[in-house]
Amino acid sequence: MRAVVIRTFGGPEVLQIADVPMPVAGEGQVRIRVEAATVNPVDLATRSGALTEAGLLPARDVIGIGWDVAGTIEETGPGVTGLRRGDRVIGLSDRLDVPLGAQAEHVVLDADAVAAAPAGVSSVQAATLPLNGLTAAQALDGLDLDHGQTLLVTGAAGAVGGFAVQLAVARGLRVIAVAGADDEPLVRRLGAELFVPRTARLGEAVRRLVPGGAHAALDAAVAGVAALDAVRSGGAFAALVAGGAPLPLRGIRVFNHWIRADSALLSRLAALVEAGSLTLRVAESMPLDQVAAAHRRLAGGGLRGRLVLTP
Repeated sequence: MRAVVIRTFGGPEVLQIADVPMPVAGEGQVRIRVEAATVNPVDLATRSGALTEAGLLPARDVIGIGWDVAGTIEETGPGVTGLRRGDRVIGLSDRLDVPLGAQAEHVVLDADAVAAAPAGVSSVQAATLPLNGLTAAQALDGLDLDHGQTLLVTGAAGAVGGFAVQLAVARGLRVIAVAGADDEPLVRRLGAELFVPRTARLGEAVRRLVPGGAHAALDAAVAGVAALDAVRSGGAFAALVAGGAPLPLRGIRVFNHWIRADSALLSRLAALVEAGSLTLRVAESMPLDQVAAAHRRLAGGGLRGRLVLTP
C-alpha cells in the first residue's frame, strides 16, 4: 500500500509516497481503509524537524505523517467490541513516533481512538474533525470556565479557533474572537459575541469591551504574552503548541494543552456535527500524491478550513 513518509527532515520536497507493507490490526485495534486524511500544522512541524528539535519526536529512519482519518473499518483485532468491519468511522493517530501515520491508504488505530463518523457529511468533511475538534474541546475542559464567563479565542477563524468558538458558546460562555478584520462576519456567524482585530493591542482592546479582562484565553494563534495581557488576574490561559505558553504572570493559570485520542468525546463532537451545532470547513481536497503541494499551501497561510488528502 501507499503511505506518506519522511526519511530526512526538510522542506516539502522530503515527503515521499512509499510502498509499505499492509498494517495488521493487533489486540484492541482496528484497520481503517482511509478515504480522507487532513493536513495539519503538526505535520509541517514533523516534516521540518521542529518536533524533534523540541524533544517531542525521536529521530528514526522512517516517520509516518498524518493524524486525522475518516474511512471504513476493514479489520478488527482481538478484543474489539462495538466496532465492526464496514463501519464508517473517524479517528485520531495521536502518537508521534510511528512509522505510518494517517496519510496512507490504510492505517491501524487503537479502538479507543475511533468513533462513528457523523452522518450526513462526506469523509472529506468528517476527516477535519478529530484533531482540531478534540483540541478545542479538551482545552476548554482544562480552562474550566463557568456559564456566563468570558473567553478570548485567538485565531478564531482558523480550524481549532472556529471549533473553540462554537463549543464555548454551546457551554454558555461569552466569546471574544480575535481574527483578521475580514473574518469578523465569519466568527460572528460561529457565535462570537465580541470581536477584536488581530492587529489591535489585545490587552487594551479586550479591556475596553470587558472591564478587567477576559476570564480566560484559548490561544489558537500563538499570540502568547499579548493574549495573556488580555486575561484578568487569576484567570486561565491555554496554549496549544510547544513553547507557546507564556510565563504565568498575575497569578494566571497557564498550561500547555496536549491532545489525546478520546473516542467518547469524539462521538459527542460527531453528534454536534449531525445536529448542525459544529461546522466542518474544508479548504480543498487533494490526491494523496499532492501532499507536498498541500504542505506548501498550508505554510502559506490564509486558509479558512483544512486541506484534506484522498488516497
